[in-house]
Amino acid sequence: MSMFLDQVTINVKAGNGGNGMVAFRREKFVPDGGPAGGDGGKGGDVVFIVDEGLRTLMDFRFNRHFKAEDGENGMSKNMHGRGAGDNVIKVPPGTTVKEAETGKILGDLVHHGHKLVVAKGGRGGRGNSRFATPRNPAPEIAENGEPGEEYKIEMELKVLADVGLVGFPSVGKSTLLSVVSAARPKIGAYHFTTLVPNLGMVQTPDGRSFVMADLPGLIEGASQGIGLGTQFLRHIERTRVILHVIDMSGSEGRDPYDDYVAINKELETHNLRLMERPQIIVANKMDMPGAEEHLIEFKEKIKALKKDEYEEDLQVFAISAITHKGTQNLLNATADILDVTPEFPLYELDQEEDTVMYKHTPEEKGYAITRDPDATWVLSGDKLEKLFKMTNFDHDASVLRFARQLRTMGIDEEMRERGAKDGDLVRILKYEFEFVE
Repeated sequence: MSMFLDQVTINVKAGNGGNGMVAFRREKFVPDGGPAGGDGGKGGDVVFIVDEGLRTLMDFRFNRHFKAEDGENGMSKNMHGRGAGDNVIKVPPGTTVKEAETGKILGDLVHHGHKLVVAKGGRGGRGNSRFATPRNPAPEIAENGEPGEEYKIEMELKVLADVGLVGFPSVGKSTLLSVVSAARPKIGAYHFTTLVPNLGMVQTPDGRSFVMADLPGLIEGASQGIGLGTQFLRHIERTRVILHVIDMSGSEGRDPYDDYVAINKELETHNLRLMERPQIIVANKMDMPGAEEHLIEFKEKIKALKKDEYEEDLQVFAISAITHKGTQNLLNATADILDVTPEFPLYELDQEEDTVMYKHTPEEKGYAITRDPDATWVLSGDKLEKLFKMTNFDHDASVLRFARQLRTMGIDEEMRERGAKDGDLVRILKYEFEFVE
């Protein structure tokens, strides 16, 4: 049995930029012939792309770490490092991508070929050629590459079905799907039969086709998490037309009209927008005794209800899934409604942007100063740590530049105000050095 997976958390890490190089030309008769250190290449991005051939997130079950290559380091003779290729990962249509820590939605990937950059590669560090000035024609400064972005990402897949079958357990949804499509779900005569949505490709007599999903039997209270719980209700959210299957024979000793009202209440409690979907009522088990009488009664009650609540014409199709009676008419009518029903967007993302990039909101100052129990000053913060990682400490000039950057950020001043003295220990990440007045 293929497992239907709809939620998985993975780690993505974009490539780091390559390091810039400190080098000088070595030409005959030209002393220290000017800087010739190349820039590092850009690190690769991690990119998701929709592949309509995929139906589950199974691939992500066994491989949870996705990394893009680092950029190449810069070289002498002003040769720049090569940029790394992107790591492109295929995902099924209908995948919603979130940042796991914050729950922020990065993108909703629906159409075949739709791309989303989930982690951006770092830019390459600049080589010393870039730092030459008239005052300092032969600088010994180069930058290290910028670190690539790294995130924990949560992916959710909602079934991309055009048509969803809803109704109480054992009203014949699985049977109907197996009759009208190539899907052969396992069918048993007990409640909670369908624990995962079964998908089937359906073709109408006139050649139109759509995907139908048998959504798990809802029971009252499912939207509050009782019974099958909301993870199954989620699968309905993408469907454009709802087929409401009702056991007209009342064989389980329930009243068909009460069933109808109860299930609609379920849909409403879970997500009000489900009630905006066009709904077709499927009166099933019409081959059973008592079904005809129940149907007449049911239509009367619906008529009365329509005057109060429902304006649109509710279509009721009498079928028998077992004997295939009436199923073709039902499929044609369903395809007609699909032709005129737009897709429902799941999240209102920025309309003008195809791709939603996640941006860090940096701390106001870009750094924080704390003190350890052993009296070491600890500097932290995204902006500061990035500058630190991009500094090449082999060259004094680069170190001085880093010190200047800290001064510009106002760190020196704030530490003095807070009582830092000459020779105090300062730590950034794992590195320690002395505070100099």
